[in-house]
Amino acid sequence: MLVELPIVWTTLLNVLAWLIIQLGLAWMMIRIPANRFNPRSLIAGLRPWENSGRFYEKIFRIKRWKDRLPDAAGRFKGGFAKANLRANTPDFLEQFLRETWRGELTHLLAVLAVPLFAIWNPGWGVAVNAACAVVLNVPCILAQRYNRGRFLRVLERK
Repeated sequence: MLVELPIVWTTLLNVLAWLIIQLGLAWMMIRIPANRFNPRSLIAGLRPWENSGRFYEKIFRIKRWKDRLPDAAGRFKGGFAKANLRANTPDFLEQFLRETWRGELTHLLAVLAVPLFAIWNPGWGVAVNAACAVVLNVPCILAQRYNRGRFLRVLERK
């Protein structure tokens, strides 16, 4: 901890930092052109063990809870709402795939921001913020990967 603050200020700073990180990353990522996000890249591509997203159905029962996740991207100007499938054309599905990678990357970057909290938090506070990062972002990452697998299967059939 580089800066020692009273617990009330530390807590307020943590809440404010998470709001800025989550919303700021979403806002910044929306400004990057969609064609810059390749859902089939080495990093974004699904692994064989993910079984085209079926892994997330079996292990996490994702179908039961994924629709309860917030979709903040659709609230930003220029954002792409992923809650509803508005079309079933190959072009739209490709766009949706790109947006799943954009969303996943946004949440991954938020998790990577955890070390920042070491500036004003003691060790236990960093651990609490790391847990918050996991709870806030990992379900969204899983949902993006699951959806990417589903839409890749649909595109393969077309």
